[in-house]
Amino acid sequence: MIKRKKQLLLVAHCVLNQNAVIRDWERAQGGFNELVHAMLAENLGIIQLPCPEFAFSGEDRPPRTKNEYDKPAYRTLCCCLAQPVVEQAKEYQRQGYLIKGLVGIGESPSCDTLGNRGIFMEVLLAMMSEAGVELKTLDISEDYLEGHGEKTLREFDCFIK
Repeated sequence: MIKRKKQLLLVAHCVLNQNAVIRDWERAQGGFNELVHAMLAENLGIIQLPCPEFAFSGEDRPPRTKNEYDKPAYRTLCCCLAQPVVEQAKEYQRQGYLIKGLVGIGESPSCDTLGNRGIFMEVLLAMMSEAGVELKTLDISEDYLEGHGEKTLREFDCFIK
């Protein structure tokens, strides 16, 4: 009988679906396959976060800066999208699961978790903290390109261990 590992990873939407990024900014044909394979090799459950930019402006949207997105309507949307994720994380923790961390997208106006934190991640991480869910984070660097991700794979390996 197979037993659950009970370890999860939250990932920015476009890690699994590059079709959601701004046109001509994709860095893989579908998802970041090398990185997803590394996640699966660790037997992690993957929770794909919603893409707030896609939800707000659709697939055919122009590039925007963090300041351009930083409006009340966008922050409200981010709260609405984050709430079910927070509830899901709390339930998993109540049931004894370990959430290994959150993988974001460096330099994203919405999903950067480290430097100039993106708006969605600001909202999500604040709500998680308020709910008692603390997460370590890793950002996929802006220079990541599918097929040439050795540096990112090494960073992920250190992050997940």
